[in-house]
Amino acid sequence: MLAVDHLTRSFGELIAVDDVSFTVPDGKTIGFVGGNGAGKTTTMRMIMGLLTPDSGHVQWDGRPITAADRRGFGYMPEERGLYPKEPVLEQLVYLARLRGASRAGATAEATTLLEAFGLADRAKDKLEKLSLGNQQRVQISAAVMTEPTALLLDEPFSGLDPEAVDSLAQMLKTRTAAGTPLLFSSHQLDLVERLCDGLVILSHGRVVAQGGREELRDRGTNHYRLTMTSDTGWVRDAPGTTVLDVAGPTALLSFDSDRARQGLLRAAIDHGDVIELALVRPSLADIYREVTK
Repeated sequence: MLAVDHLTRSFGELIAVDDVSFTVPDGKTIGFVGGNGAGKTTTMRMIMGLLTPDSGHVQWDGRPITAADRRGFGYMPEERGLYPKEPVLEQLVYLARLRGASRAGATAEATTLLEAFGLADRAKDKLEKLSLGNQQRVQISAAVMTEPTALLLDEPFSGLDPEAVDSLAQMLKTRTAAGTPLLFSSHQLDLVERLCDGLVILSHGRVVAQGGREELRDRGTNHYRLTMTSDTGWVRDAPGTTVLDVAGPTALLSFDSDRARQGLLRAAIDHGDVIELALVRPSLADIYREVTK
């Protein structure tokens, strides 16, 4: 298990990461989200030892992390770190050999990954000849090679088409199913909701919410959708009711109390035929907007 304990890092007067703590359990996928400048990349760099924290520490398997531990991690930085003028397959093999793989094993694994990403026919091309999306696929391949003990991926889905997103998602699920802890950052909250077991939300360098998907939904504000056969504009005058949206026969509402909800339902029946008054649980995107506003 990867554990981040009270990490803090400043750049001059700017506190980029402010007392951040969270864990990434074995075999779990944790989404790391926040706006630009929230501190995600700085935190990942401290985990990888690329930046020294002002305070706090990182643990691996219940003890202080070492350089040897980090060499076993698969890390994908936000900025591409490959060689633009080198052939794709050749540099993937080179990077895998730096991590202890044999040439034959690295060649076989790199070829399999390139095939999975639809790049088998570009293996001998220089990286700079590939589109930005395909360069992203190669960068991901470099991060996941040689069976890393943990994965830290900074915006791995950026620039990928839907087919590549599905390929990467399946690849990551295979890794976590084998017990690998995965931390990835993304601005694509639909992907985070689809793939992650838990979520860590940063805002201005601080953790403003974290937990499992269902746990966070339980903390979020529940809304209700009223659907009738007639117009629902009358709900604007209902006591104890906050109207979030009204569109003809459908209204999205929240209530001050159960009594207010029951009162609105009775009023709805008086106004016409009620199709439903249904609970609408918050999505992760709703929770993100709620805790970062």
